Parts: sequence; C-alpha cells; structure tokens
Amino acid sequence: MEPYHYWLIASAFLILLELVTAGFGVICFAIGTLVATLLAYLGLGLEYQITAFIVGSILALIFVRPFALKWLNKNKKEQVKTNADAIIGRKAVVTEDIDRTAGTGRVRIDGDDWKAVSATDAVIKKGTEVKVIDRESLIIKVSSL
Repeated sequence: MEPYHYWLIASAFLILLELVTAGFGVICFAIGTLVATLLAYLGLGLEYQITAFIVGSILALIFVRPFALKWLNKNKKEQVKTNADAIIGRKAVVTEDIDRTAGTGRVRIDGDDWKAVSATDAVIKKGTEVKVIDRESLIIKVSSL
C-alpha cells in the first residue's frame, strides 16, 4: 500500500466521523488529510505530508468552518429562547405597584417573582396584567395590556 492510501483511509474515516458529529470541526481535519494525500501521491516525504496536514487543517479551521457554520445557520429565522429570555412576550401579574420614581415594582410569572419597570414610566397598579417586552439582567420591562 502506498502512503497516500493511508491518508485516504484517514480522510474517509474523518468524513464519516463528521457525519456523526455536528459542527464542521472534524471535516477541517479531513481537508488536511486530503492535502497530505496529494503530497503523498506526488511522492514528497513524510515530513512534507505531516506539515501539509497541519497547515491544511488549520487553514480549514480558520477559513472553511466559519463559512460552513454561517451557511448551516442561515435558515434559522428565530433562535429558541431559553432561560430568562423565554419570558419576553409573556404575560405577568403585578404584585407590587410599578413606579419608576419610587423605585418599586414587582411582577409574578409562573410563580417566579421579578423586579419590573414600566416601559412608559407610567405607574402600574398591583393586580394589573402586563406583558413582558424586554429584560436587562434581572430587571424586566413591562407594558400594560
């Protein structure tokens, strides 16, 4: 078996491994093995092949992977909201009058108590149903319905 056969086998293995993993990381090393395969086929020594593998892999990680990830994610119109961002757009009940000048205001969402401010600087009375429109750290901004 010629040296380039080993590089081709490694490349095929890495391509199959990329199919199992997501993220375009392993495919960059497969590209490096293909560059090394070319040099092995041309009859260059092992040190050139290994150097070509390393350089080809690094260049693929730098140039190919970001574009591949961007292409993969281009059709995702809206990311799934998780954790605290998931409350944006939800309804809440005011548990303490929301008054920016007094520095008061709390709302309850699904049993969780949040510090809240009014989006319009208007005073919102306790018991009023509001909508969460934004979040800044642990303080949420609400508007009346």
